Amino acid sequence: MNPFRFQNPTALYYGKGQLEQHLVEEIRKYGNKVLLLYGGGSIKRFGLYDKVIHLLREGSIEWVELAGVEPNPRLTTVHKGIDLCKTEGVHLILAVGGGSVLDCAKAIAMGVKFDGEVYDIYQRKAVAKDALPIGTILTLAATGSEMNSGGVITNWETKEKLGGGSPYTFPKFSFCDAENTFTVPRDQTIYGICDMLAHCYEHYFHPTENAPLQRRLIESVIKTIIENARKVIDEPTNYEARETIMYCSTMALNGMISMGIEGDWANHAMEHEISAIYDIPHGGGLAILFPHWMDFVSQEKPERFADLAVHVFGINPAGKSTSQLAAEGIEKVREFYRSIEVPQRLADYQIGSENLERMAEQSVRFGEIGKYRKLNKNDVLRILQAAL
Repeated sequence: MNPFRFQNPTALYYGKGQLEQHLVEEIRKYGNKVLLLYGGGSIKRFGLYDKVIHLLREGSIEWVELAGVEPNPRLTTVHKGIDLCKTEGVHLILAVGGGSVLDCAKAIAMGVKFDGEVYDIYQRKAVAKDALPIGTILTLAATGSEMNSGGVITNWETKEKLGGGSPYTFPKFSFCDAENTFTVPRDQTIYGICDMLAHCYEHYFHPTENAPLQRRLIESVIKTIIENARKVIDEPTNYEARETIMYCSTMALNGMISMGIEGDWANHAMEHEISAIYDIPHGGGLAILFPHWMDFVSQEKPERFADLAVHVFGINPAGKSTSQLAAEGIEKVREFYRSIEVPQRLADYQIGSENLERMAEQSVRFGEIGKYRKLNKNDVLRILQAAL
């Protein structure tokens, strides 16, 4: 394994009743005025907004609101949040929603404490030195943002979508009650499954030697997601399945399965360029790209794909070459995506070849991408063409 230092400071509250018992006490550790940040209003339709407001009032916590965070959160919304926090003297950002709301909160938190344009941090021109405290109430299992420091912001004017974060943007606390995911629309549930699976795959395909425990941990998370996927799609109020999927999402990207290894992350770099231009669901884009990336990379490095076939999908290795096992494993990945009815090709989102060159160029703007197998612009272009 690689040498590493691990620290995750987020206080995680899982399960029913935690919000009512602990929200106010957690907020008071940081002050008594919050920015209540949320998305399109679904939290009002299913009652979570009223519950949060009631708890804030009971606890004598002041609040100001910023609604309307986009599914691919925009830099313009981040700027609104920064201005509001500064004007109102906010002590903590309370993000209520899914990964997009939480990502937006992290950008706002850095921007409040940053003397300059916060997007410079995402463009790798600057580094955050501080951030406003963040608390989260999760409503969608997908990104793991409730227990990590990273996030992604879209600059719609320049058609850029970049990831960023800092040690200061770990949420101070997060509340994860599976009941708050019961009303998630079917397509968002599916895209959330694709997103958390993608985080597992990004970690699974790494070049590090001697990391057997990490391999087995990742395989366990992948298998648990696959086992519960149909349940949460077909039985949206199945608490046990929702709770399990939510926990998988957190574990996929809170650092636990990535200690001592360096994940690949090429698919995220490529997908960000697609959704930056076409504003498609992140999980959908990842589900389209991964099998094509797997086809491309396994031609040169089939070993880990063979592991996936045997240890996750239970394919019998007897009498089969490593390349044959890799191909069968990749087909199983495709079969799973088909089984949950996720788009299979870029054409399913009405995406043609008109921007492939630009997307390939932008994917490698900071240099070659990928760790398991490095990709240059031409490699990316070939994968995008295959995905059409």
